[in-house]
Amino acid sequence: MEGVAGALGPLFLLILLGAILGRGPWPGGDFWPRLEGLIYYLLFPAMLLATLAEADIQAVPVTRLALALLGAMLVLGAGLWALRHRLGLDTPAFTSVFQGALRFNTYVGVAGAAALHGPAGATVAAVAVALMVPVVNVLCVLTFLAAGTLGAGGMGKSLAALARNPLILACLAGIALNLSGLGLPGWSREAVGLLGRAALPLGLVAVGVALRPQALLRRDAGVWAANLIKLAVLPALVLGIALLLGLDPISRDVALLFAALPTATSAYILARQLGGDAELMAALITGQTLFAMLSLPLWLRLAA
Repeated sequence: MEGVAGALGPLFLLILLGAILGRGPWPGGDFWPRLEGLIYYLLFPAMLLATLAEADIQAVPVTRLALALLGAMLVLGAGLWALRHRLGLDTPAFTSVFQGALRFNTYVGVAGAAALHGPAGATVAAVAVALMVPVVNVLCVLTFLAAGTLGAGGMGKSLAALARNPLILACLAGIALNLSGLGLPGWSREAVGLLGRAALPLGLVAVGVALRPQALLRRDAGVWAANLIKLAVLPALVLGIALLLGLDPISRDVALLFAALPTATSAYILARQLGGDAELMAALITGQTLFAMLSLPLWLRLAA
């Protein structure tokens, strides 16, 4: 337990630092939105590209990892739709609960995997991102579409944005460079690697900046449902599948880590843009990030 806490503790301290900085007068202005854009469009894609282009992907059990992560995600997504009316949520609230139950904070996941298992953990995490990001984005867009919140032209815009997603493009480019045998030639290896190393600490600080403590006052059925699924049901299901499939300890830990992550801070922006309940989304992001500081070490200890 001390090893898990020692690996994840510094990550949560950076999140708390971001929460403090985001509420102070410095640096102020539009610094934080611009920094988040820099991380999302440049630094984090550079990290994924550098990891996947040079990694020994053949050492990762991709098929079994996909079965554990994507299988559990699809089962719970279908279950949420089946229970939609029993939850008693209006349409915007349901779309936010769906995002809160299935989306995951990529920054925390990759940083946690690297802290727990070093380069091998970072490699499995990058593969997990390549598997999960397209699927979870498609599922969420389809949910907004089925719920009727996208409006005219919303589907086309959402799919176009998905095709331009920098994380997906970086994963595809990294895998292509890896399979081609080119890797990152010459100085590009160090240059892209340096950019990538800046992504995780800045990304964790940005997670803290996005937290909205006042949103924790919300305590309706949607909050409890999403938090229960994201922090308890999904990790339990993924852990069970991982054990059943016989995943190696590193892949098992990373799969469990990604299943137990708090939801993504970008879900708030999507909720505002696509007709979801933005205030409920803010409550889910804040609550899950804080609760995960306790639940993540417990799940990883249970797996060990």
